[in-house]
Amino acid sequence: MSYIYEGVILLISQKSVYNFNAGPSALPREVLEKAQKELVDFKNSGMSIMEMSHRSAAYEEVHNQAIQRLRSLFAIPENYEVLLLQGGASLQFAMIPMNFLTSGKKAGYIMSGAWSDKALKEGKTIGDVFEAASTKETNYNRVPSLADIQFDDKDAYVHITSNNTIFGTQFQEFPDTGDVPLIADMSSDILSRPIDVSKFGMIYAGAQKNLGPSGVTVAIIRKDLLENANVEIPAILKYSTHSSNNSLYNTPPSFGIYMLGEVLGWMEQQGGLEQIAKNNEAKATLIYDVIDESNGFYTGHAEKDSRSLMNITFRLADEQLEKQFLQEAKEAGFVGLNGHRSVGGCRASAYNAVPFAACQALQQFMLNFQAKNQ
Repeated sequence: MSYIYEGVILLISQKSVYNFNAGPSALPREVLEKAQKELVDFKNSGMSIMEMSHRSAAYEEVHNQAIQRLRSLFAIPENYEVLLLQGGASLQFAMIPMNFLTSGKKAGYIMSGAWSDKALKEGKTIGDVFEAASTKETNYNRVPSLADIQFDDKDAYVHITSNNTIFGTQFQEFPDTGDVPLIADMSSDILSRPIDVSKFGMIYAGAQKNLGPSGVTVAIIRKDLLENANVEIPAILKYSTHSSNNSLYNTPPSFGIYMLGEVLGWMEQQGGLEQIAKNNEAKATLIYDVIDESNGFYTGHAEKDSRSLMNITFRLADEQLEKQFLQEAKEAGFVGLNGHRSVGGCRASAYNAVPFAACQALQQFMLNFQAKNQ
């Protein structure tokens, strides 16, 4: 890197790290570099995208391109609306029951970790909700089996969290809920693999794992749900408000949406979701192989058939050794390997933008650390 100070070009060395943060997380380097170039002068406008009116033609092109790229990559059917919202997935925990949990109905929540627990608690403040299945008794080391999920065909919806960042588990397949809408929080694995969107009534996700920077929330909602949603709530909390205004009812997070569109463009350049899924499988395998072949030096938290490709959770033999591992990893340039404070241990989050080379480096570090400390 360089910049000019009083006519002199100064060179600055850029620190290079391996970013395994759980979120906000790694973004594609190419996208960051393009954003850097366009930051103060977007397409010769003389302004940053952050300074433009959200009603301007230049911004609306960015806005609509992000939506169209999302539709194309995820193969979203025409009978679904794509909304760009704010407030993160946590706001959706309240908006979903406000809009869809109508009087006299119940909603089932599949409990697979901390975020499904938060969604359930928020639902309880709105209406009648229940646990459709849970693996809390085993500290969420697996996702519930599909056979264990209980719900009624008259329920308003069934809610599921597709990937669990804290515990490192992920649904490999989804329940068939028939006429009951399946609503999925995919905040931590959206666009990491192909998914049949038509199996869901709604998919939502905070952007800060696979889609872009924090501040944008994507919601994909089947149109018939919008048409029958509760109208006795404030306008800003109605999905229909945002749908009828192309997600421009209020000022959107314009820079975040610009970044979302650029990340989606990067995904297209990678070969789409089929190739991204192969890349994610290869990256996670590097690390899981070390765990499985370590003879107990490393132990994974998640059962093998529930393992996440996004968040790889593991422990070492004792806490002192874990502290040593994390300290030496930090010194070697690995960022974000501490496990969540509620479960401890270690966690490597290998989202879409985490390079294969970073996972190779972590694999070698883990092997070397084991060799020195057995």
